[in-house]
Amino acid sequence: MSQYNSFYQAIATNRLSHWLDTLPAQLTDWQKNHLHGEYAQWQKVIAQLPVTQTNHLDIKNSVTVGLAEEIEPGQLKRLEHMLKKLKPWRKGPYHIHGLHIDTEWRSDFKWDRLAPHISDLRNRYVLDIGCGSGYHLWRMRGAGAKFVVGVDPTQLFVTQFKAIQHFIKDNGVHLLPLGVEQLPELNAFDTVFAMGVLYHRRSPIDFIYQLKSQLVKGGELVLETLIVDGDENTVLVPGERYAKMRNVWFLPSGEAMCAWLERCGFSNIRMVNTDVTDLAEQRKTDWIDTESLKDFLDPNDPSKTIEGYPAPKRAIFIANK
Repeated sequence: MSQYNSFYQAIATNRLSHWLDTLPAQLTDWQKNHLHGEYAQWQKVIAQLPVTQTNHLDIKNSVTVGLAEEIEPGQLKRLEHMLKKLKPWRKGPYHIHGLHIDTEWRSDFKWDRLAPHISDLRNRYVLDIGCGSGYHLWRMRGAGAKFVVGVDPTQLFVTQFKAIQHFIKDNGVHLLPLGVEQLPELNAFDTVFAMGVLYHRRSPIDFIYQLKSQLVKGGELVLETLIVDGDENTVLVPGERYAKMRNVWFLPSGEAMCAWLERCGFSNIRMVNTDVTDLAEQRKTDWIDTESLKDFLDPNDPSKTIEGYPAPKRAIFIANK
C-alpha cells in the first residue's frame, strides 16, 4: 500500500482532485526508482520512534507537541538519539515532549517577519514550494489554513517531516517528494509560498511562472529570496559559489525582483520586508554536523561572503495572480 494513500483520499473530494491524473504515477516512480540507500536506514529510525499520547499541541505560536512528563526519561534520551540520526536538521525549531530540536535556522524568525503582511490563512488551501522538513507547514496550519501541501525532493527532509508527523497527527498537512518542475498547472491554491528557492533555479522567470500556475485567480504569492542592493537592472550572477553554495544563480535587487513579478503578470506587488541574515538566525548547533553562516562569511569583513560578494540579505515579496 502506498504511503501516500491518505493524501490521495484527502484530495479525491477536494479542489485538488484533478491532481490524481498525474500524481500517483509520479510518486510510485519515486518510490521504486529514486531512493538512495540511506533512505531505508532513515525509515528504520521512523519505525522505532516511541508512541506517545498527549493533548498538548501548539502549532500557532511554535511547533510544540507533548510535555516532558508524558515520556519516561529513558525514552526521551532514546528519542534524542534516534532523531540525531537524521542530522543535519536545517529548519525549525521543534519541541517534542521537552526535547528541543535546535535546528541550524531559526525559521520562526522568518515566520514572524512575514506573518503580519500575508492574507489571513484561515480556510485557505496553501502550497509551500521547497518546504524543507516542513516547519512552516505546521505554522501555516496553526494560522488556520484548511489544507497545507509542501513539496521538496530532498529525501532527508521528507524523512524529518515524517518524524515530526509521527507525533502530530493531522491529515490537513502533507509533504510530497516532488520538485516544482514536476507540478502540473493546478491553479488551485489560495496562497503559494516559495521561500529560499528562487536563487537555486537556473531560470527564475520560468520558476515564477510555475508558481503562478499553482494559484487560483486572485491568489497570493509569498516569495522570499536573497537580494542585493541596486536598481531595477541590478542582478548579481555569482561565480562557482556564493557563501560556499554551488547552486546559486541569480540574486536580483528588490526593484528587479518586483519587475520580474510584473513581467510575469502579477499585480499588487510589494516588497514588505528586508533583513540581513545574522548569527542569531543561522548558526551551528548540536543538530547539524556541517558548517553554517559564520563559516560562509569573510572573517575580516562579515559584510561580505567568503568569496567577496555582499553578505546574505533577504527580502519578502507579496503579489497576486
